Formats: sequence, structure tokens, C-alpha cells
Amino acid sequence: MITIVDYGLGNLGSVLNMLKKINVQAQITNDLDKIHHAEKLILPGVGAFDAAMERLTNTPLRDVLDYKALKQGVPLLGICLGMQLLTEGSEEGNLKGLGWIPAYTYKFAFADNRLKVPHMGWNLVERSTPGPLTEGFDQEEFRFYFVHSYYVKVKDEANSSLKTNYGLTFDSAVQSGNIFGAQFHAEKSHRFGMQLFRNFSKI
Repeated sequence: MITIVDYGLGNLGSVLNMLKKINVQAQITNDLDKIHHAEKLILPGVGAFDAAMERLTNTPLRDVLDYKALKQGVPLLGICLGMQLLTEGSEEGNLKGLGWIPAYTYKFAFADNRLKVPHMGWNLVERSTPGPLTEGFDQEEFRFYFVHSYYVKVKDEANSSLKTNYGLTFDSAVQSGNIFGAQFHAEKSHRFGMQLFRNFSKI
């Protein structure tokens, strides 16, 4: 059973529907007891960095997530803003991130305006460091659907799972032990997203 954390921000229904399509049992909940007993966790997210961190840190949810991810070591996947929250912080806000991945979140800024922000649409990913989340991704071209104005750069390449180029090369998926993140919307990425969720369900 995969537990999708409902903290008020994210495409929860879309993630749940994608998991149902690949016959993976999942639930959406904000119940702390259910999250405390979860086997795997997905932390989605859409919106502003500080608003999301406030929702996590101003409630007992932060302590539960820290325990599950850092103490108990259950597999956890952050999606879109959820991945950015895993980093140490973001240029979008002033609050510290969860800090579970040694990385930072930066704003896309192109001086010549040759590329639009947000980065929106389908784009290719390239596997950088092998890991269970991206198993099989180097066997064909994988593409995912992106919508984001901020991007993540890891401090250690060992924490990079996938890379994508949009005016610059950024880390579109990250990993650190049992903690994983995907910048793109896997739930909107058809068969490519299905493969990623299948991989996560088997971790």
C-alpha cells in the first residue's frame, strides 16, 4: 500500500488514478496515524515553496515524515514541488526545506528570454546515476511532462537520478537512500510515468 500525503497542495487524485491503472494499492490521507503506519509514501506538491513548508512544519506532520523517512527508512517519493521540498531550500522562498537531499532549488532565469518560464511540456530525461526508481530508463528514450519555474541542482552527483536540459542542465530526479524525487508530473506522463510508479512500488 502506497500512502499519498494530503497536506493541502498537490494533484492527489491524478496520482491515485495513475497508481490504480497499474494495479497498485494506494490511499490519500492526512491522518497522522495512517501516515505513521505507511509502507511507502508519496509527497506531491503544486504551488509555492514557503506555503508548502509552512503546511508541513507548523503541524505534527513534519515530525511524522521525519520519522518515516529518516528513522524508519520507508521509501518516499516527492513529486514536482514535493521534490523541491526535499532540498535544503529554494530561491522562491525564505524557509528551509526538509533537507533530506543535499541540493538546492533555483529559479529559471534566461537573460535573452529565448526560453519561456515556466518550463512547460514534454521533455527528455537522461539517466545519470543508476537507482531503483529509474530502472530500465536507459533502454529507450524516456520523456515526461513538466510544469515548473524552479529547478533542482544536487551538490553530489551520486544524488542525481535523471537529468534534463532546458536552457541548462538540471536534476529532474534525485535520490538518497530510501528518499526519491521527481520534478516532472509522472502522473501526467502516460506510459513513462507508469514505469516510474511501477519501479517505486517495487522498492
